[in-house]
Amino acid sequence: MAEIILEGVTKRFPDGSLAVKDVDLDIADGEFVILVGPSGCGKSTTLNMIAGLEDITEGTLRIGDRVVNDLAPKERDVAMVFQSYALYPHLSVRENMGFPLRLAKVDTATINGKVEEAARVLDLTEHLDRKPANLSGGQRQRVAMGRAIVRDPKAFLMDEPLSNLDAKLRVQMRTQISRLQRRLGTTTVYVTHDQTEAMTLGDRVVVMRQGVVQQVGTPAQLYDFPRNLFVAGFIGSPAMNFLNATMEGGILHSAIGDLPLEDRTRQALQRHNAPREVIVGLRPEAFEDAALAHDGRGPVVTATVDVLESLGSDVYVYFTEEGGPAQAAELEELATDSGLRDTGAASVQQIVARLDAATRAREGQPLELRVDMRKAHVFAPATGVNLSHPDNAD
Repeated sequence: MAEIILEGVTKRFPDGSLAVKDVDLDIADGEFVILVGPSGCGKSTTLNMIAGLEDITEGTLRIGDRVVNDLAPKERDVAMVFQSYALYPHLSVRENMGFPLRLAKVDTATINGKVEEAARVLDLTEHLDRKPANLSGGQRQRVAMGRAIVRDPKAFLMDEPLSNLDAKLRVQMRTQISRLQRRLGTTTVYVTHDQTEAMTLGDRVVVMRQGVVQQVGTPAQLYDFPRNLFVAGFIGSPAMNFLNATMEGGILHSAIGDLPLEDRTRQALQRHNAPREVIVGLRPEAFEDAALAHDGRGPVVTATVDVLESLGSDVYVYFTEEGGPAQAAELEELATDSGLRDTGAASVQQIVARLDAATRAREGQPLELRVDMRKAHVFAPATGVNLSHPDNAD
């Protein structure tokens, strides 16, 4: 095991295009770090530079106490698990898992011992003599992970290892990967496009956009205190609601109504000399059915329910408001990445509220919603900066 340190790591391709810019990241020994972002954001390129599959244009990369910029992949003592299982179809599970050790000319007894231990950890013991064609997708991915485990590397590097699995199996494999990493304690860097995977797996999450790190923090920090519009919109499912608003006398005038600012938020905006026109962000859980509200704190707005989704423990209600969606470069990028731009849904101001299952909300009927402004975020449209973020309020 070892720490991984990136200092100003940059990747520029021969045609001059910049894939990754000035990444500074300290990954502690035994830490599970997730690189997440939309397609083309540079997360896989960053992982490949750690693995040695991509050259580093500028900066320094350390694994343990060694600078590894010029070391070949096999000299870095890291193991990769790819999106494709990359198993040899003519070899058994046992032979696939032991293959890297055979290449390293490890003796047969040691190979068998390591393979059997890894198979026990991954619940593959009864499948050791099967061929990959006789395994399910989840089992094949576990074999690929077992092949990495037997090497006992300093670090695991995983590039979207669950993207080929169906939704139910992905949830199961997430749990297994998390449990396995905790058990082995091996430094792990995991790339995914799926923010749900990022939020449920990582000790810390690195959000990237256009080759630049936007924010690094625990899942809770990214969710509760996003530093900019991009992080706020990318992290969270359903996504944060964004509304154009005009700030006047401590009140945000928006399409859903007048939203008085909390004192802490108002003071932060004053320190920033915030513009009059802003974007307010409200996560779905910032709304509450006014008839069920507990403390009566926050303004009440009225909306007509377009769609209602009951999930048992929660109810999602969707409604639209006039005025069109908030406009910013970050939100345009997020809409394109999520597919909203292709469906036309990004052209209307759709809002989603996450309510208690006891709500009496009905489709086509008006509903009074209380808004918890303690959970509101206020962004500058021109820069995307979260003006209400505590670290941005200096």
